[in-house]
Amino acid sequence: MKNRKATRIGFHTAAWILFFSLIIAFVSSSEIGNVPRLLSPSFLLFVAVYLSLFYFNAYILLPRFYLSKKFVFYFGCIFILLLLIYYLKPFDRLVLLHGDRPPLHDRRPPDFLDRQPGRGPRGRGGQELDIVSIVLFLAVWSASSVLQILQQWRTTERRAIQAEADKAVAELSFLKAQVNPHFLFNTLNNIYSLAITKSDHTPDAILKLSNILRYVTDDAQHNVVPLQNEIDCAGNYIELQKLRLSKKVEVQFLVTGATVEKTIAPLLFMTFIENAFKYGVSNHEDCIITIKIASVADGINLFCRNKIIRKEVEEREGVGIKNAKKRLSFLYPEKHLLKIDTENNHFIVNLFITT
Repeated sequence: MKNRKATRIGFHTAAWILFFSLIIAFVSSSEIGNVPRLLSPSFLLFVAVYLSLFYFNAYILLPRFYLSKKFVFYFGCIFILLLLIYYLKPFDRLVLLHGDRPPLHDRRPPDFLDRQPGRGPRGRGGQELDIVSIVLFLAVWSASSVLQILQQWRTTERRAIQAEADKAVAELSFLKAQVNPHFLFNTLNNIYSLAITKSDHTPDAILKLSNILRYVTDDAQHNVVPLQNEIDCAGNYIELQKLRLSKKVEVQFLVTGATVEKTIAPLLFMTFIENAFKYGVSNHEDCIITIKIASVADGINLFCRNKIIRKEVEEREGVGIKNAKKRLSFLYPEKHLLKIDTENNHFIVNLFITT
């Protein structure tokens, strides 16, 4: 914020120095007057008039009237300022009244061609029109209006982008809140089943759950986590599931590639792995669940494949899958490819995330 403000001040200062330098160069190169003294009353009046016009229009008139669609008041104020410029004649005062030369009204030109630069035809009552002051008024007013409108547009655009980002963060937090209880509910059901049957694997299951809870409550609160942590959580979950499975179910879990320097959104793989065990397990027929996580040079790949045991396949597009798709769209826009197929009575998930 401070850097942006300093840049804006520097830009305005440089622009004004250039503007007044061009005016001085124009006056000194013409025959209408001497070089203006920088501290002369006429020069200070010239500077004050156009500086006031620029910032009065930019920070008072435009925000209060034009941007509020009070166009009559706005253009009424501009007309009044134009009349002030008409009577003050800042440019004429700058080039004719600062030095030894007399005012223009004391020197009658011989004809129309001898009129001094900056002077227009006479108005009512013999009042001469200072064309250059009017042109400078229109130029400064236009520049002030354009710059302020552009700044307002950029501010509005930044607010819109920030609002969209805040909305995405809020929705993502809500999705995480949905994922975690859903996952824990199923895991606790598995441990409950082991406890009911007085299985010797119950202590191991509690230890696995403890590791998973530590990951969910600590690491998963971050936007990204090391890939190895996500793999460890998946491994603990798979081992926890295997404790309750019969010999009819074969689980193939394979991790390949270097995982040390890779990161990923937490609990992103767990939805697909959990669904594989939810829909691909049977105590009456042989079935294989295949889970592969591969870390390659340009990304991370998750492959899940299981036999469809339960017939309610449409449930696969429930809360879990929908949330996973939304999280992918938020966290990896244009950087992921999710392909879900049903083939030969098998459900296949292939997810690739570009890193």
